[in-house]
Amino acid sequence: MTLLILFRHLDILTCKIASSHFPIGHQSSMITRPRSSSRGVSADIHAMSEDPKYAVEMRDVTKRFGEVLANDSVSLAVAARSIHAIIGENGAGKSTAMNILYGFYTADEGEILLDGEKRSINSPRDAIRLGLGMVHQHFMLVEPLTVTENIVLGAEPVAGLSLDYKRARSRVREISEQYGLRIDPDARVEHLSVGQQQRVEILKTLYRGARLLILDEPTAVLTPQEVDEIFAILRGLREQGKTIIIITHKLSEVLELSDNITVMRDGRVVGNLSTAGATASGLARMMVGREVLLRVEKQEAQAGASVLEVRSLSLRGKAGNASLEELSFHVRAGEILGIAGVEGNGQTELIEIIAGLRAQTAGEILLEGRPIDRLNPHERKRRGIAHIPEDRHRRGLVLPFDLADNSILGVHQDAPISGALLLNRKVIEERAKRLVRQYDVRPPNIALAARALSGGNQQKLIVAREFDINPKLILVAQPTRGVDIGATEFIHRKLVELRDEGAAVLLVSAELDEVLNLSDRVIVIFEGRIVGEVDPKSVTEEEIGLMMTGGRKEAGERGSRGPEEQESGERRSEGAEE
Repeated sequence: MTLLILFRHLDILTCKIASSHFPIGHQSSMITRPRSSSRGVSADIHAMSEDPKYAVEMRDVTKRFGEVLANDSVSLAVAARSIHAIIGENGAGKSTAMNILYGFYTADEGEILLDGEKRSINSPRDAIRLGLGMVHQHFMLVEPLTVTENIVLGAEPVAGLSLDYKRARSRVREISEQYGLRIDPDARVEHLSVGQQQRVEILKTLYRGARLLILDEPTAVLTPQEVDEIFAILRGLREQGKTIIIITHKLSEVLELSDNITVMRDGRVVGNLSTAGATASGLARMMVGREVLLRVEKQEAQAGASVLEVRSLSLRGKAGNASLEELSFHVRAGEILGIAGVEGNGQTELIEIIAGLRAQTAGEILLEGRPIDRLNPHERKRRGIAHIPEDRHRRGLVLPFDLADNSILGVHQDAPISGALLLNRKVIEERAKRLVRQYDVRPPNIALAARALSGGNQQKLIVAREFDINPKLILVAQPTRGVDIGATEFIHRKLVELRDEGAAVLLVSAELDEVLNLSDRVIVIFEGRIVGEVDPKSVTEEEIGLMMTGGRKEAGERGSRGPEEQESGERRSEGAEE
């Protein structure tokens, strides 16, 4: 590590380097079962893998975490110079398999071959040395540093005792031009868009000589324009000889981008197929083991009186910078109002203010015509406000608590859950069992710690708890982030049911398809301001994407989504996963 970077950012770098080399932990909802073989699939893979064109092969890889069988004889082969997608539900074992490939975990059984040669990968350092690179869903960047400093971090060219910044910068520019990753090497990462930060992560792997790139949810927080750009970049990398593995929940993007697909379910590979012959419905069926509705089915909204009214809401930081600026809107009973915007433009602050988790600096919030600004979160919940937070670990659950205790958060002071002196354990456990059963939380063990559940099942537990209060207003932030197709279908259906029963729903999602397919009206937010309202049935993704990044449509240019684009939008309203 160079003295320059150490002295400037020692505390930040320590955290970032540690997080990039050591896994935080493993969560899975899979129950223990006797080991069964997937030899039928393995035999097919083994027959193919004699061909030297395969860049990577995993043969009968098995991994256990205590009593949990996370990977059960996983076998797959990734063709060189191809884009290979790995898909599956929460807890299917996708991330575990890729973490084994990248050296975060060591397999209990099985073997890994790179370019036909058996390799031992015991750490990310081994993986990098062998030409593997990984771009995580949550970027491993140090924001105060420049693009160049981030890219060379840990592998710096030096001149004497200091960083040879000129040589590092020249090399970064050379690689970025070679692979079409346009980026200013001197820009500070904190000033870059999410899409540009992703380019920096890709450049980090290429700087270290990666021939095979693993990308986890590469389009999770990108605008439509940025999705097109990253697709072009990945195709360009493939054309220049790179092999790419993507883990994604968006089946339409799998069909558009990949060459081959591996489908996993319950820790096993249930299918290896060419993308050319695949369909979204067929892939969903393989992932879940049943038919899945890939689009949101809902009737026209029958909107009633205003439930939520926000008047001139503003939020300013300590330095006087505005996170929210003069926001005014309303949500009526029986409708879903969606908020579209690139993450970081004030959506989080807005939802937290309405939920009572932070105070605005100006403006007023009314629930059914009555001000609620002075009410705390518990009092707002009593008035009928349900809140599904965007960060389920930080705001939605107490991970060491069991499912029963997590099921009463926010209502634990209310009868009959709370008695005269103590909590009523019998009532709590009966309620928890009912919610777990009704919302299909797996495994259905209310004594289990919340941290033991997969992300999708954690989300279903939060949804069950919040929806059970018969809310008048539902604040929903990123409802299907990290949630698989089956759970997404379930959550969408429940939201529409509550809307039809007269609830008002305020929806924030980084998934533009989700906003357009669920919402009855959509407002677009940019830099803390509402820049327009659009009709989700007629606006195109290009138009709304332009508004989300601060652009404007010219008058009279408003288009409509034709049949093909509407069908694409329906296909892309799928659930998220691990």
